Amino acid sequence: MTGIRRHGEMADSVLRWADKTPDAPALWWNGTPTSYRELADATADARARLAGQVPAGATVAVLDDKSPGTIATVLACLATGRPALLPSPTLPPDQVAAVMAEAHCRYALTGPAVTVTAPTHGGHGGGAVPPGTALVLTTSGSTGIPKAVPLPHRAVDAFTDWAADAFGIAESTPVLNYAPLNFDLCLLDVWTTLAHGGQVVLVDPSTAASGRGLLRLLRTHRVEVVQAVPLFYALVGAQVRVEGGGPLESVRHAAFTGDVMPEQALADLADLAPGARLHNIYGCTETNDSLIHEVDRSLPQSAPMPLGRPLPGVRLRLRDPEGRVLDGPGSGELEVSTPFQSTGYADPSRAAEKFVLEAAADGGPGTRWFRTGDLVARDADGTLRLIGRLDHQVKIRGVAVNTGEVEQVLLEHPEVLEAGVTTVPDPVEGRRLIAVVRLADASTATSLDLKRHCTARLARGWVPGLLTPVTEPLPRTSTGKVDRRLIARTVAAPAATAS
Repeated sequence: MTGIRRHGEMADSVLRWADKTPDAPALWWNGTPTSYRELADATADARARLAGQVPAGATVAVLDDKSPGTIATVLACLATGRPALLPSPTLPPDQVAAVMAEAHCRYALTGPAVTVTAPTHGGHGGGAVPPGTALVLTTSGSTGIPKAVPLPHRAVDAFTDWAADAFGIAESTPVLNYAPLNFDLCLLDVWTTLAHGGQVVLVDPSTAASGRGLLRLLRTHRVEVVQAVPLFYALVGAQVRVEGGGPLESVRHAAFTGDVMPEQALADLADLAPGARLHNIYGCTETNDSLIHEVDRSLPQSAPMPLGRPLPGVRLRLRDPEGRVLDGPGSGELEVSTPFQSTGYADPSRAAEKFVLEAAADGGPGTRWFRTGDLVARDADGTLRLIGRLDHQVKIRGVAVNTGEVEQVLLEHPEVLEAGVTTVPDPVEGRRLIAVVRLADASTATSLDLKRHCTARLARGWVPGLLTPVTEPLPRTSTGKVDRRLIARTVAAPAATAS
Protein backbone atom coordinates (compact mmCIF):
# COMPACT_ATOMS: atom_id res chain seq x y z
CA MET A 1 0.00 0.00 0.00
CA THR A 2 1.39 3.41 -0.93
CA GLY A 3 0.24 6.99 -0.73
CA ILE A 4 -1.29 6.62 2.73
CA ARG A 5 -1.70 9.94 4.47
CA ARG A 6 0.03 9.80 7.85
CA HIS A 7 -2.45 10.18 10.68
CA GLY A 8 -1.06 7.52 13.01
CA GLU A 9 2.00 5.35 13.06
CA MET A 10 -0.02 2.28 14.00
CA ALA A 11 -2.27 2.25 10.90
CA ASP A 12 0.70 2.89 8.63
CA SER A 13 2.65 0.08 10.27
CA VAL A 14 -0.17 -2.41 9.74
CA LEU A 15 -0.56 -1.64 6.06
CA ARG A 16 3.18 -1.73 5.36
CA TRP A 17 3.16 -5.46 6.15
CA ALA A 18 1.26 -5.97 2.87
CA ASP A 19 4.54 -5.09 1.12
CA LYS A 20 6.84 -6.91 3.56
CA THR A 21 4.95 -10.21 4.00
CA PRO A 22 1.94 -10.06 1.66
CA ASP A 23 0.97 -13.73 1.96
CA ALA A 24 1.45 -14.07 5.72
CA PRO A 25 -1.74 -14.47 7.79
CA ALA A 26 -2.84 -11.24 9.46
CA LEU A 27 -6.12 -12.60 10.85
CA TRP A 28 -7.70 -15.96 11.54
CA TRP A 29 -11.49 -16.10 11.56
CA ASN A 30 -13.29 -19.40 12.15
CA GLY A 31 -10.38 -21.33 10.70
CA THR A 32 -9.93 -19.11 7.61
CA PRO A 33 -6.87 -16.86 7.22
CA THR A 34 -6.85 -13.31 5.89
CA SER A 35 -3.42 -12.40 4.54
CA TYR A 36 -1.83 -8.98 4.95
CA ARG A 37 -2.34 -8.38 1.21
CA GLU A 38 -6.05 -9.24 1.53
CA LEU A 39 -6.37 -7.01 4.60
CA ALA A 40 -4.74 -4.10 2.73
CA ASP A 41 -7.03 -4.64 -0.28
CA ALA A 42 -10.12 -4.68 1.94
CA THR A 43 -8.87 -1.51 3.65
CA ALA A 44 -8.44 0.18 0.26
CA ASP A 45 -12.03 -0.76 -0.68
CA ALA A 46 -13.29 0.69 2.62
CA ARG A 47 -11.30 3.88 2.04
CA ALA A 48 -12.94 4.30 -1.35
CA ARG A 49 -16.41 3.94 0.20
CA LEU A 50 -15.57 6.47 2.89
CA ALA A 51 -14.11 8.95 0.40
CA GLY A 52 -17.35 9.02 -1.56
CA GLN A 53 -19.73 9.34 1.38
CA VAL A 54 -18.00 10.72 4.48
CA PRO A 55 -16.28 14.14 4.66
CA ALA A 56 -12.60 14.20 5.59
CA GLY A 57 -12.10 14.32 9.36
CA ALA A 58 -15.68 13.28 10.20
CA THR A 59 -16.23 10.69 12.91
CA VAL A 60 -17.59 7.34 11.66
CA ALA A 61 -19.55 4.93 13.86
CA VAL A 62 -18.53 1.38 12.90
CA LEU A 63 -21.52 -0.74 13.90
CA ASP A 64 -20.61 -4.15 12.48
CA ASP A 65 -19.79 -7.13 14.66
CA LYS A 66 -16.17 -8.19 14.92
CA SER A 67 -14.84 -9.71 11.69
CA PRO A 68 -11.90 -9.24 9.28
CA GLY A 69 -14.04 -6.83 7.25
CA THR A 70 -14.78 -4.71 10.32
CA ILE A 71 -11.08 -4.48 11.15
CA ALA A 72 -10.38 -3.34 7.58
CA THR A 73 -13.03 -0.63 7.97
CA VAL A 74 -11.46 0.65 11.19
CA LEU A 75 -8.03 0.66 9.53
CA ALA A 76 -9.48 2.71 6.65
CA CYS A 77 -10.76 5.25 9.17
CA LEU A 78 -7.42 5.42 10.98
CA ALA A 79 -5.41 5.75 7.77
CA THR A 80 -7.53 8.63 6.45
CA GLY A 81 -7.93 10.70 9.61
CA ARG A 82 -11.57 9.79 10.30
CA PRO A 83 -12.02 8.91 13.99
CA ALA A 84 -13.65 5.47 14.36
CA LEU A 85 -16.42 5.38 16.98
CA LEU A 86 -16.78 1.82 18.28
CA PRO A 87 -19.97 1.31 20.29
CA SER A 88 -20.68 -2.18 21.59
CA PRO A 89 -22.76 -4.28 19.17
CA THR A 90 -24.93 -5.24 22.17
CA LEU A 91 -26.01 -1.67 22.94
CA PRO A 92 -29.68 -0.96 22.21
CA PRO A 93 -30.33 1.44 19.29
CA ASP A 94 -31.30 4.36 21.53
CA GLN A 95 -27.98 4.17 23.40
CA VAL A 96 -26.01 3.92 20.16
CA ALA A 97 -27.84 7.03 18.95
CA ALA A 98 -27.07 8.81 22.24
CA VAL A 99 -23.35 8.00 22.02
CA MET A 100 -23.25 9.16 18.39
CA ALA A 101 -24.97 12.39 19.33
CA GLU A 102 -22.55 12.97 22.19
CA ALA A 103 -19.60 12.61 19.77
CA HIS A 104 -21.36 14.72 17.11
CA CYS A 105 -21.11 11.68 14.84
CA ARG A 106 -23.57 11.72 11.92
CA TYR A 107 -22.13 8.84 9.88
CA ALA A 108 -22.74 5.18 10.71
CA LEU A 109 -21.27 2.33 8.71
CA THR A 110 -22.92 -1.09 8.66
CA GLY A 111 -21.48 -3.41 6.03
CA PRO A 112 -21.01 -1.43 2.80
CA ALA A 113 -23.81 1.02 3.63
CA VAL A 114 -23.21 4.44 5.18
CA THR A 115 -26.16 5.96 7.03
CA VAL A 116 -26.28 9.72 7.53
CA THR A 117 -28.27 11.04 10.46
CA ALA A 118 -29.66 14.53 10.93
CA PRO A 119 -27.86 16.92 13.31
CA THR A 120 -29.09 16.39 16.87
CA HIS A 121 -30.07 18.98 19.43
CA GLY A 122 -30.68 18.65 23.15
CA GLY A 123 -29.72 15.65 25.30
CA HIS A 124 -26.09 15.41 26.38
CA GLY A 125 -23.97 18.35 25.31
CA GLY A 126 -21.18 16.58 23.52
CA GLY A 127 -18.96 18.06 20.87
CA ALA A 128 -16.81 17.15 17.93
CA VAL A 129 -13.99 14.85 19.03
CA PRO A 130 -10.61 16.61 19.25
CA PRO A 131 -8.26 16.76 16.26
CA GLY A 132 -5.84 13.85 16.22
CA THR A 133 -8.37 11.35 17.56
CA ALA A 134 -7.89 7.77 16.34
CA LEU A 135 -10.55 5.73 18.12
CA VAL A 136 -13.61 6.71 20.12
CA LEU A 137 -14.19 3.92 22.63
CA THR A 138 -17.28 3.64 24.80
CA THR A 139 -17.70 2.98 28.50
CA SER A 140 -19.94 0.20 29.79
CA GLY A 141 -22.98 2.36 30.55
CA SER A 142 -23.29 0.75 33.99
CA THR A 143 -24.21 4.15 35.46
CA GLY A 144 -26.39 5.41 32.58
CA ILE A 145 -25.78 6.28 28.94
CA PRO A 146 -22.31 5.06 27.83
CA LYS A 147 -19.72 7.79 27.49
CA ALA A 148 -17.79 8.47 24.29
CA VAL A 149 -14.05 8.26 25.04
CA PRO A 150 -11.79 9.82 22.36
CA LEU A 151 -8.35 8.21 22.17
CA PRO A 152 -5.68 10.18 20.28
CA HIS A 153 -3.30 8.65 17.73
CA ARG A 154 -0.35 9.48 19.97
CA ALA A 155 -1.88 7.41 22.80
CA VAL A 156 -2.49 4.45 20.48
CA ASP A 157 1.02 4.64 19.08
CA ALA A 158 2.59 4.88 22.54
CA PHE A 159 0.61 1.90 23.77
CA THR A 160 1.34 -0.38 20.81
CA ASP A 161 5.05 0.39 21.10
CA TRP A 162 5.04 -0.54 24.80
CA ALA A 163 2.91 -3.66 24.40
CA ALA A 164 4.94 -5.14 21.55
CA ASP A 165 8.10 -4.90 23.62
CA ALA A 166 6.50 -6.05 26.88
CA PHE A 167 4.94 -9.20 25.41
CA GLY A 168 7.37 -10.01 22.61
CA ILE A 169 4.88 -9.50 19.79
CA ALA A 170 6.68 -9.55 16.45
CA GLU A 171 6.33 -10.88 12.91
CA SER A 172 4.14 -14.04 12.78
CA THR A 173 3.44 -14.08 16.56
CA PRO A 174 0.00 -15.70 17.13
CA VAL A 175 -2.08 -13.64 19.59
CA LEU A 176 -5.62 -14.49 20.71
CA ASN A 177 -8.25 -11.74 20.61
CA TYR A 178 -11.19 -12.50 22.92
CA ALA A 179 -12.60 -9.01 23.53
CA PRO A 180 -15.06 -7.16 21.28
CA LEU A 181 -13.54 -4.35 19.21
CA ASN A 182 -14.99 -1.58 21.41
CA PHE A 183 -13.02 -2.93 24.39
CA ASP A 184 -9.65 -1.28 25.13
CA LEU A 185 -8.07 -4.74 25.38
CA CYS A 186 -8.02 -4.74 21.56
CA LEU A 187 -5.21 -2.19 21.61
CA LEU A 188 -2.95 -5.08 22.57
CA ASP A 189 -4.36 -8.20 20.95
CA VAL A 190 -5.56 -6.66 17.66
CA TRP A 191 -3.79 -3.38 16.93
CA THR A 192 -0.39 -4.08 18.51
CA THR A 193 -0.28 -7.51 16.85
CA LEU A 194 -1.15 -6.20 13.39
CA ALA A 195 1.23 -3.24 13.66
CA HIS A 196 4.09 -5.69 14.28
CA GLY A 197 3.24 -8.30 11.66
CA GLY A 198 1.70 -10.90 13.95
CA GLN A 199 -1.34 -13.14 13.54
CA VAL A 200 -4.57 -12.19 15.33
CA VAL A 201 -6.71 -15.21 16.18
CA LEU A 202 -10.18 -13.66 16.42
CA VAL A 203 -12.73 -15.27 18.70
CA ASP A 204 -16.17 -15.29 17.08
CA PRO A 205 -18.73 -13.91 19.59
CA SER A 206 -20.75 -17.11 19.05
CA THR A 207 -17.80 -19.05 20.55
CA ALA A 208 -17.03 -16.67 23.40
CA ALA A 209 -18.97 -18.68 26.01
CA SER A 210 -17.71 -22.10 24.87
CA GLY A 211 -14.77 -23.43 26.85
CA ARG A 212 -14.39 -26.21 24.29
CA GLY A 213 -14.22 -23.77 21.37
CA LEU A 214 -11.78 -21.45 23.14
CA LEU A 215 -9.45 -24.27 24.11
CA ARG A 216 -9.51 -25.55 20.52
CA LEU A 217 -8.41 -22.13 19.22
CA LEU A 218 -5.52 -21.99 21.68
CA ARG A 219 -4.31 -25.44 20.67
CA THR A 220 -4.94 -25.22 16.90
CA HIS A 221 -3.16 -21.90 16.40
CA ARG A 222 -0.44 -22.50 18.99
CA VAL A 223 -1.22 -19.11 20.52
CA GLU A 224 1.74 -17.42 22.24
CA VAL A 225 0.07 -14.38 23.84
CA VAL A 226 -3.35 -14.26 25.49
CA GLN A 227 -5.06 -11.32 27.18
CA ALA A 228 -8.63 -11.74 28.39
CA VAL A 229 -11.08 -11.16 31.19
CA PRO A 230 -11.03 -13.78 33.98
CA LEU A 231 -14.21 -15.40 32.62
CA PHE A 232 -12.18 -16.63 29.62
CA TYR A 233 -9.74 -18.46 31.86
CA ALA A 234 -12.53 -19.85 34.04
CA LEU A 235 -14.24 -21.30 30.95
CA VAL A 236 -11.01 -22.80 29.58
CA GLY A 237 -9.98 -24.18 32.96
CA ALA A 238 -13.35 -25.83 33.52
CA GLN A 239 -13.17 -27.39 30.05
CA VAL A 240 -9.70 -28.81 30.70
CA ARG A 241 -10.94 -30.44 33.91
CA VAL A 242 -13.64 -32.16 31.84
CA GLU A 243 -11.70 -33.26 28.73
CA GLY A 244 -8.11 -33.35 29.93
CA GLY A 245 -5.32 -33.00 27.41
CA GLY A 246 -1.74 -31.83 27.55
CA PRO A 247 -0.47 -28.39 28.55
CA LEU A 248 -0.35 -25.39 26.23
CA GLU A 249 3.39 -25.33 25.64
CA SER A 250 3.16 -22.47 23.10
CA VAL A 251 1.75 -19.83 25.48
CA ARG A 252 4.50 -17.41 26.59
CA HIS A 253 2.32 -14.69 28.17
CA ALA A 254 -1.15 -14.96 29.69
CA ALA A 255 -2.64 -11.71 30.99
CA PHE A 256 -5.92 -11.21 32.82
CA THR A 257 -7.66 -7.90 33.32
CA GLY A 258 -11.01 -6.21 33.85
CA ASP A 259 -12.17 -8.17 36.90
CA VAL A 260 -11.10 -10.29 39.86
CA MET A 261 -9.22 -13.44 38.87
CA PRO A 262 -10.75 -16.41 40.74
CA GLU A 263 -8.27 -18.58 42.63
CA GLN A 264 -9.43 -21.73 40.83
CA ALA A 265 -9.06 -20.11 37.41
CA LEU A 266 -5.54 -18.93 38.30
CA ALA A 267 -4.55 -22.40 39.51
CA ASP A 268 -5.97 -23.98 36.33
CA LEU A 269 -4.10 -21.45 34.17
CA ALA A 270 -0.81 -22.11 35.96
CA ASP A 271 -1.17 -25.84 35.30
CA LEU A 272 -2.38 -25.44 31.71
CA ALA A 273 0.37 -23.00 30.63
CA PRO A 274 3.38 -24.12 32.69
CA GLY A 275 5.88 -22.07 30.68
CA ALA A 276 3.88 -18.84 30.53
CA ARG A 277 4.49 -15.64 32.41
CA LEU A 278 1.22 -14.70 34.11
CA HIS A 279 0.22 -11.04 34.42
CA ASN A 280 -2.49 -9.14 36.28
CA ILE A 281 -3.14 -5.92 34.34
CA TYR A 282 -5.05 -2.95 35.71
CA GLY A 283 -6.55 -0.18 33.59
CA CYS A 284 -9.69 1.72 32.62
CA THR A 285 -11.26 2.46 29.24
CA GLU A 286 -10.33 6.11 29.76
CA THR A 287 -6.65 5.48 30.54
CA ASN A 288 -5.88 2.05 29.05
CA ASP A 289 -3.40 -0.12 30.93
CA SER A 290 -1.82 1.58 33.92
CA LEU A 291 -0.32 -1.10 36.18
CA ILE A 292 1.00 -4.62 35.66
CA HIS A 293 1.83 -7.37 38.16
CA GLU A 294 3.67 -10.54 37.22
CA VAL A 295 2.59 -13.53 39.28
CA ASP A 296 5.43 -15.27 41.12
CA ARG A 297 4.55 -18.95 40.77
CA SER A 298 6.85 -19.89 43.65
CA LEU A 299 4.81 -17.90 46.19
CA PRO A 300 1.31 -18.49 47.55
CA GLN A 301 -1.14 -16.06 45.98
CA SER A 302 -2.99 -13.65 48.25
CA ALA A 303 -6.36 -12.13 47.47
CA PRO A 304 -6.88 -9.55 46.21
CA MET A 305 -3.86 -9.80 43.91
CA PRO A 306 -1.43 -6.85 43.81
CA LEU A 307 -2.01 -4.33 41.01
CA GLY A 308 1.72 -4.19 40.34
CA ARG A 309 4.06 -1.53 39.01
CA PRO A 310 3.15 1.47 36.84
CA LEU A 311 3.80 1.19 33.11
CA PRO A 312 6.46 3.55 31.70
CA GLY A 313 5.30 7.16 32.00
CA VAL A 314 2.35 6.33 34.27
CA ARG A 315 1.80 8.37 37.43
CA LEU A 316 -0.60 7.49 40.23
CA ARG A 317 -1.84 8.70 43.59
CA LEU A 318 -4.46 7.86 46.23
CA ARG A 319 -6.96 10.39 47.54
CA ASP A 320 -8.84 9.82 50.80
CA PRO A 321 -12.56 10.56 51.32
CA GLU A 322 -11.68 14.06 52.59
CA GLY A 323 -9.89 14.84 49.32
CA ARG A 324 -6.35 14.64 50.68
CA VAL A 325 -3.59 12.92 48.71
CA LEU A 326 -2.13 10.03 50.74
CA ASP A 327 1.65 9.82 50.95
CA GLY A 328 1.99 6.51 52.80
CA PRO A 329 -0.09 3.45 53.68
CA GLY A 330 -3.86 3.75 53.59
CA SER A 331 -6.79 3.44 51.25
CA GLY A 332 -8.46 5.85 48.87
CA GLU A 333 -9.59 6.45 45.34
CA LEU A 334 -6.93 5.70 42.75
CA GLU A 335 -6.10 8.54 40.35
CA VAL A 336 -3.86 7.92 37.35
CA SER A 337 -2.22 9.83 34.53
CA THR A 338 -0.90 7.80 31.59
CA PRO A 339 0.65 8.38 28.14
CA PHE A 340 -2.12 6.16 26.75
CA GLN A 341 -5.17 7.97 28.07
CA SER A 342 -8.11 9.77 26.55
CA THR A 343 -8.24 13.52 26.12
CA GLY A 344 -11.51 13.47 28.10
CA TYR A 345 -15.09 12.49 27.31
CA ALA A 346 -16.66 13.91 24.16
CA ASP A 347 -19.19 15.65 26.42
CA PRO A 348 -17.13 18.08 28.55
CA SER A 349 -19.85 18.25 31.19
CA ARG A 350 -19.47 14.52 31.84
CA ALA A 351 -15.68 14.82 32.03
CA ALA A 352 -15.58 17.60 34.63
CA GLU A 353 -15.73 15.31 37.68
CA LYS A 354 -13.54 12.52 36.28
CA PHE A 355 -10.69 14.29 34.46
CA VAL A 356 -8.84 16.72 36.73
CA LEU A 357 -6.25 19.09 35.27
CA GLU A 358 -3.58 20.01 37.80
CA ALA A 359 -1.56 23.08 36.90
CA ALA A 360 2.21 22.76 36.83
CA ALA A 361 4.19 24.84 39.31
CA ASP A 362 6.42 26.17 36.52
CA GLY A 363 3.48 27.28 34.38
CA GLY A 364 3.82 24.31 32.01
CA PRO A 365 0.97 22.26 30.54
CA GLY A 366 0.19 20.53 33.84
CA THR A 367 -1.02 16.96 34.48
CA ARG A 368 -4.41 15.54 33.56
CA TRP A 369 -5.46 13.01 36.20
CA PHE A 370 -8.28 10.53 35.81
CA ARG A 371 -10.37 9.63 38.88
CA THR A 372 -10.90 5.88 38.46
CA GLY A 373 -13.64 5.39 41.04
CA ASP A 374 -11.67 2.37 42.31
CA LEU A 375 -10.95 2.01 46.00
CA VAL A 376 -7.34 0.90 46.44
CA ALA A 377 -5.29 0.04 49.53
CA ARG A 378 -1.54 0.70 49.77
CA ASP A 379 0.56 -1.39 52.17
CA ALA A 380 3.58 -0.15 54.10
CA ASP A 381 5.84 -1.57 51.39
CA GLY A 382 3.94 0.31 48.68
CA THR A 383 1.97 -2.67 47.34
CA LEU A 384 -1.36 -1.63 45.84
CA ARG A 385 -4.47 -3.82 45.97
CA LEU A 386 -7.92 -3.19 44.56
CA ILE A 387 -10.49 -3.53 47.34
CA GLY A 388 -13.66 -2.32 45.63
CA ARG A 389 -15.52 0.34 43.73
CA LEU A 390 -16.74 3.53 45.35
CA ASP A 391 -20.09 3.01 43.65
CA HIS A 392 -20.32 -0.62 44.90
CA GLN A 393 -20.54 0.39 48.55
CA VAL A 394 -24.05 -0.40 49.81
CA LYS A 395 -25.74 -0.49 53.20
CA ILE A 396 -27.80 -3.49 54.31
CA ARG A 397 -29.58 -3.02 57.66
CA GLY A 398 -27.08 -0.29 58.48
CA VAL A 399 -24.06 -2.46 57.68
CA ALA A 400 -21.69 -1.22 54.96
CA VAL A 401 -21.13 -3.96 52.35
CA ASN A 402 -18.80 -3.95 49.36
CA THR A 403 -20.46 -6.04 46.68
CA GLY A 404 -17.16 -6.55 44.86
CA GLU A 405 -15.67 -8.33 47.86
CA VAL A 406 -18.72 -10.62 48.10
CA GLU A 407 -18.30 -11.47 44.41
CA GLN A 408 -14.64 -12.28 45.03
CA VAL A 409 -15.54 -14.77 47.77
CA LEU A 410 -18.10 -16.46 45.54
CA LEU A 411 -15.53 -16.74 42.74
CA GLU A 412 -13.22 -18.60 45.14
CA HIS A 413 -15.63 -21.55 45.01
CA PRO A 414 -14.06 -24.08 42.59
CA GLU A 415 -17.33 -24.63 40.68
CA VAL A 416 -18.22 -20.94 40.18
CA LEU A 417 -17.44 -19.36 36.80
CA GLU A 418 -19.16 -15.98 37.22
CA ALA A 419 -20.76 -14.05 40.07
CA GLY A 420 -22.84 -10.90 40.23
CA VAL A 421 -23.84 -9.30 43.52
CA THR A 422 -26.15 -6.31 43.92
CA THR A 423 -29.18 -5.13 45.89
CA VAL A 424 -32.91 -5.00 45.24
CA PRO A 425 -35.64 -3.11 47.11
CA ASP A 426 -37.12 -4.94 50.10
CA PRO A 427 -40.32 -3.83 51.90
CA VAL A 428 -38.93 -4.82 55.32
CA GLU A 429 -35.16 -4.30 55.13
CA GLY A 430 -35.13 -1.43 52.63
CA ARG A 431 -32.48 -3.13 50.47
CA ARG A 432 -31.72 -6.83 50.14
CA LEU A 433 -28.35 -8.26 49.07
CA ILE A 434 -28.73 -10.76 46.22
CA ALA A 435 -26.33 -12.82 44.11
CA VAL A 436 -26.57 -14.67 40.82
CA VAL A 437 -23.86 -17.26 40.26
CA ARG A 438 -22.99 -19.15 37.09
CA LEU A 439 -21.81 -22.69 37.81
CA ALA A 440 -19.60 -24.95 35.70
CA ASP A 441 -21.55 -27.35 33.50
CA ALA A 442 -20.77 -30.43 35.62
CA SER A 443 -21.40 -28.69 38.96
CA THR A 444 -23.82 -30.13 41.51
CA ALA A 445 -23.50 -27.20 43.93
CA THR A 446 -26.75 -25.79 45.33
CA SER A 447 -27.65 -22.36 46.67
CA LEU A 448 -27.31 -23.81 50.18
CA ASP A 449 -23.77 -25.00 49.40
CA LEU A 450 -22.86 -21.53 48.14
CA LYS A 451 -24.38 -19.83 51.20
CA ARG A 452 -22.33 -22.10 53.46
CA HIS A 453 -19.25 -21.16 51.44
CA CYS A 454 -20.00 -17.46 52.02
CA THR A 455 -20.89 -17.87 55.69
CA ALA A 456 -17.50 -19.44 56.39
CA ARG A 457 -15.70 -16.45 54.84
CA LEU A 458 -17.87 -13.36 55.31
CA ALA A 459 -19.46 -11.43 58.14
CA ARG A 460 -23.11 -12.36 58.62
CA GLY A 461 -24.45 -9.12 57.12
CA TRP A 462 -22.41 -9.68 53.96
CA VAL A 463 -23.97 -13.05 53.03
CA PRO A 464 -26.51 -12.61 50.20
CA GLY A 465 -30.09 -13.11 51.34
CA LEU A 466 -31.00 -14.58 47.97
CA LEU A 467 -28.46 -16.63 46.03
CA THR A 468 -29.48 -17.98 42.63
CA PRO A 469 -27.31 -20.54 40.76
CA VAL A 470 -27.61 -20.57 36.96
CA THR A 471 -25.84 -22.39 34.12
CA GLU A 472 -26.15 -19.77 31.37
CA PRO A 473 -23.70 -16.82 31.01
CA LEU A 474 -24.46 -13.78 33.14
CA PRO A 475 -25.41 -10.56 31.31
CA ARG A 476 -22.47 -8.28 30.71
CA THR A 477 -21.92 -4.63 29.87
CA SER A 478 -20.28 -3.48 26.65
CA THR A 479 -16.84 -3.58 28.32
CA GLY A 480 -17.22 -7.11 29.65
CA LYS A 481 -18.22 -6.43 33.26
CA VAL A 482 -21.12 -8.28 34.88
CA ASP A 483 -24.24 -6.14 34.39
CA ARG A 484 -25.51 -5.78 37.96
CA ARG A 485 -28.43 -3.55 36.96
CA LEU A 486 -29.79 -6.21 34.62
CA ILE A 487 -29.25 -8.91 37.25
CA ALA A 488 -31.25 -6.85 39.74
CA ARG A 489 -34.12 -6.44 37.27
CA THR A 490 -34.08 -10.14 36.42
CA VAL A 491 -34.15 -11.26 40.05
CA ALA A 492 -36.73 -8.68 41.08
CA ALA A 493 -39.16 -9.55 38.24
CA PRO A 494 -40.25 -12.99 39.54
CA ALA A 495 -40.67 -11.59 43.06
CA ALA A 496 -42.86 -8.78 41.74
CA THR A 497 -44.95 -11.26 39.78
CA ALA A 498 -45.37 -13.53 42.79
CA SER A 499 -46.58 -10.68 44.97
